Amino acid sequence: MVDTIGAGTSLVGHHLLYQRPSCKDDNFKRRTGSCRLLVTEFMGQRLPICPSTSAVTPRQRYNGLVDSTVKSLAMELTKEKNPSKEDWRRIARGLGYTSDTAGVSPGRLWPPANKADDPMIHNPLLRQERMGCGWFAVIFEMEGVIVEDDSELQRQAWLVLSREEGRSPPLAFVLKRIEGMKNEQAISEVLCWSRDPTELRRLASRKEEIYRSLKNGGYHQLRSGSQELMTTLANHKIPLAVASTRPRKVLQEAVEGAGVQSFFDVMVAAEDVFRGKPDPEMFLYAAQLLDFIPQRCIVFGNSNSTVEAAHDARMKCVAVASKHPVYELRAADLVVRQLDELSVVDLKNLADIDSPEFESGEAEVAMEEEDDPSPPSTVGVDDPFW
Repeated sequence: MVDTIGAGTSLVGHHLLYQRPSCKDDNFKRRTGSCRLLVTEFMGQRLPICPSTSAVTPRQRYNGLVDSTVKSLAMELTKEKNPSKEDWRRIARGLGYTSDTAGVSPGRLWPPANKADDPMIHNPLLRQERMGCGWFAVIFEMEGVIVEDDSELQRQAWLVLSREEGRSPPLAFVLKRIEGMKNEQAISEVLCWSRDPTELRRLASRKEEIYRSLKNGGYHQLRSGSQELMTTLANHKIPLAVASTRPRKVLQEAVEGAGVQSFFDVMVAAEDVFRGKPDPEMFLYAAQLLDFIPQRCIVFGNSNSTVEAAHDARMKCVAVASKHPVYELRAADLVVRQLDELSVVDLKNLADIDSPEFESGEAEVAMEEEDDPSPPSTVGVDDPFW
């Protein structure tokens, strides 16, 4: 439509309101000497405008109005057809994804840039590998994923601590809520025992001492299939990290006791973050240490708080049904009972399909059902009057 209007205006726009006659006719010069048209700038174009004192016929006024309107429309259409760099930047800001603001390729608005791409990599093979689905990292939780979960000992430790401090014992739903939280976070935000930093550190340390005494030097038993999966991932040179809300000393002992310390490139403990689950800070810090974008990290956990934290960090999550039934973990991207049910191909598909870096970012518009425009059918009714 733009080309059609532009072609039409190219003919109409050259219509002359005033054409200088031949100089041979002196009488015509005298007659039209007072009707010379003024030339004025209008939107970048020189347009002829008749002075108010001149005798102009209604036909000439009509033609002048049509010509100025057509020229203005043609200029606007030409501007829309060939946007400037500033127009491209304005359009890109309105669409929700960025384009090349340097002006090298201002017309490239789709597809959006792949967040996994790194233009600083000069090796094209490494850059292509980074953009593929095989470029991802895995973040494991320790308890309930790699080793067997001992949540019952955790509950007993909280009950013993409450008796020592003269507090009312936490209810069952409260103990379930603080699972996976940092000790300081659970004491201050859920149990509301204290908000003093020194007191929080003392209570958290005492709780860990009670837990270790209840465990009585017990070893951490590996869950079935966990070592096989980690070995497979290590053979494919996939970076691994372990993240836990437990203190670093406890986490280090658990990793060494299970004999899996050689698999992990990064370890994130309670001292490294301010808040635990369901806050995504722990997983985001692990991704930062691994030098991976969050969209290419896969989190392994065994609770809904882990699923919530991973999705808030824009990571994929694989839930292990170790202490919760499968139907309670449906919010995760994958749910398994044991880690040996997965393969590298499953994780590649999880890192590739429906990845956020390939989404357009456009909100889905809910379509409303239209009312039936057809008139209601006429129903015959027996009228006793007739």
